[in-house]
Amino acid sequence: MSLRSVFLAVMVWSITSLVSATDADTNTNEQALYQQHCAECHGKQRLGAMGPALLPQNLSRLKKKFAADVIANGRVATQMPAFSGSLSSSEIEQLVSYIYSPTAMIPDWGLDEIIASRVIHHKTEDLGNVPVFSADLQNLFMVVELGDHHATVLDGDTFEPIHRFKTRFAVHGGPKYTRDGRYVFFASRDGWVSKFDMYNLKTVAEVRAGINTRNLAVSFDGRYVAVGNYLPHNLVFLDADTLMPVKILVTEGDAGITSRVSAVYTAPTRDSFIAALKDIPEVWEIPYKNKGIEKPVFEPRGIKLDDYLDDFFFNQSYSQVMGAARPLDSDGKKSKVRSGLVIDLDTGATIAELALPGMPHLGSGITWKYKDKTVLASPNLSNGQVSVIDMDNWQTIATIETDGPGFFMRSHAQNPYAWVDVFFGPNKDKMHVIDKASLKIVKTLQPAPGKTSGHVEFTKDGRYALVSIWDLEGALIIYDAHSLEEIKRLPMSKPSGKYNVYNKTHYEEGTSH
Repeated sequence: MSLRSVFLAVMVWSITSLVSATDADTNTNEQALYQQHCAECHGKQRLGAMGPALLPQNLSRLKKKFAADVIANGRVATQMPAFSGSLSSSEIEQLVSYIYSPTAMIPDWGLDEIIASRVIHHKTEDLGNVPVFSADLQNLFMVVELGDHHATVLDGDTFEPIHRFKTRFAVHGGPKYTRDGRYVFFASRDGWVSKFDMYNLKTVAEVRAGINTRNLAVSFDGRYVAVGNYLPHNLVFLDADTLMPVKILVTEGDAGITSRVSAVYTAPTRDSFIAALKDIPEVWEIPYKNKGIEKPVFEPRGIKLDDYLDDFFFNQSYSQVMGAARPLDSDGKKSKVRSGLVIDLDTGATIAELALPGMPHLGSGITWKYKDKTVLASPNLSNGQVSVIDMDNWQTIATIETDGPGFFMRSHAQNPYAWVDVFFGPNKDKMHVIDKASLKIVKTLQPAPGKTSGHVEFTKDGRYALVSIWDLEGALIIYDAHSLEEIKRLPMSKPSGKYNVYNKTHYEEGTSH
């Protein structure tokens, strides 16, 4: 090697070493800042404590610019203080960089951690079995207010709030009721599962079942709660009475690849849970009733697929599941083109492919009777379209053009209309009302000009429709679901969703399950 080559090699090594040392110093500075100012509330490993977890997976819906603003100015209605007086803008930027950086390894949250996190706020035996208020228990709504992390129990007849209480940070995936409507379970993005007693209006118990959680499901018999996690890659099964963990099921495929859980659902006619997996081309069915066995073993039945499915929708009998698919490209990687598959849960066979453009939101799909058939309708997350599909032959019979991409679609068996929002884009303040008989938009509402409207839910009889205004200074707007006239408006802080006891526990065809 020439002297010049040696000289260049030494220079490259020196520069590389200097850069590496600088990166290491920067990373050390970031860690030191975090440990000094954040660890007490958010945990030394960023897994969360009194405050939420600060990991990239948990912050995926929070823009870095907004995170910097929260660090600088604090957050209203929380214990998050403002650091603008004690940290420079450069230090705040370093903290943002650190909390959005991945950890060296997938954090573990096992049986010991779950049990240690469990909190009993009220003993069941100390609570009465008669509601402490007067209302139709089947026509109650649970309204989740993301703006200040609260929930409101709403009377579906008078539309008067009965009780408002604090929830965990970033409740996600929709609360789920037991069949009698007495208990409702919440899952937060940070993995906290909260059990709320609707009769006594009290949170009775909580447990942290994961680090990053997608949603939960309650078994039809009310005995178990299944929690689907992104972190760790598992399903956690809890005793619904005590919130004690019954089993942790690692979501691992044949090749040893583990997967995030996109969602978990209850299939009431099958006495099982159905899990959508993000990173393995399989659907899992996990029975919670085993013949001749007192306690379930939660042994999964994997249905192997040629594609990755998530965002599930079921037919009313739960014999078939429809999933949004992201086909593989020539390199074996997921492409951006999406379609849909129909899987027979009894045979495990793929029985149809759905012609769904863009990014269908099947999780918000609904069914109704159209002429002599049952149809499935799904909004689209990327295109301004609603696809209407014949559930006998799985052919698209209509494509309804909308003013932009939609997120939520809802209806009711006792109502002639289906509602779909325009959740994304410049027309996010619009709400379309579709005649289910003609498949035509009959009216476009603008509930709050300039503010996002979404997530319609109906009263148990389908007479009224409730619309959320997704804004910190938002509202819940009640419409006569037949005349389409506004009846009442309740101020609320970003009411993300509202969930009617009857519609959810009776698996009403017009709502998500």
